[in-house]
Amino acid sequence: MPVIPKEASTVILLRRPPGGGGGFEVLMVRRDRKSKFVPDAYVFPGGILDEEDSSDRLERLCAGLTPSRALGILEACPSRSIALGSWIAAIRETFEEVGILLAYRSNGSLFSPATDGEAERLRSLRRRLVEGSLPFADIIEQERLTLACDRLQYFSHWITPEFLPLRYDVRFFLAEAPDHQEALHDGIELTGHVWRTPGDILEDSRHGRFNMVLPTLLTIEDLCRYPTLEEAILSTRNRVVEGILTRMLEEDGVIVEYTPDGRAFRDLPPSV
Repeated sequence: MPVIPKEASTVILLRRPPGGGGGFEVLMVRRDRKSKFVPDAYVFPGGILDEEDSSDRLERLCAGLTPSRALGILEACPSRSIALGSWIAAIRETFEEVGILLAYRSNGSLFSPATDGEAERLRSLRRRLVEGSLPFADIIEQERLTLACDRLQYFSHWITPEFLPLRYDVRFFLAEAPDHQEALHDGIELTGHVWRTPGDILEDSRHGRFNMVLPTLLTIEDLCRYPTLEEAILSTRNRVVEGILTRMLEEDGVIVEYTPDGRAFRDLPPSV
């Protein structure tokens, strides 16, 4: 029997190039070579839903999204709490893995550390969260923040192929990275991070210099269609999202992964 996939979320963070000019960059994180899941591959920040992510306590700390609205957006989601929890997990995992917190201050402004002291305090809170000594809800409450759920736009939905021992049901969200927050990979699950344009990522991937699993590769390919950050985010408004379950077959000693529309991909790490 196939393993039941775990609910998970990932965030495609975009930013304008620091030096100005057109286009946009995507934050990519590199997984540890010893990881059981997609080792040494570049992915987007994310992870599985924790029980806390679907709690009433965190629900009360969400801005711009209700459980009912979340359930209406996500197709084939089992419950209202899991639907909203998908947004919450996306924000929490992004904070844990790269230190970027998508949240609002009490005055409604997007959170950004105002001083070096506040930035150091945020790093300390993140360390305690990763260590497991401080719940995410405690951080949000004591800092008087709300989660910026309305900053995350639903982009795609991928499900790990059935025969794999580790399976995930992953919701992909698109968001613009907040100003004045620097990405810093956790050094545990992730060993590196880069900001790159989708075109550069795709070019390096074609030459074997940027290792990605299929959902990541096709997401980058999709992002290459949009010349600006605004157009990429605007594309989510009329996007019809359906779960994508690929098939993996061994052909002539090589694993080939097939998308539902029949495209075949060879020499890629096992998907999602």
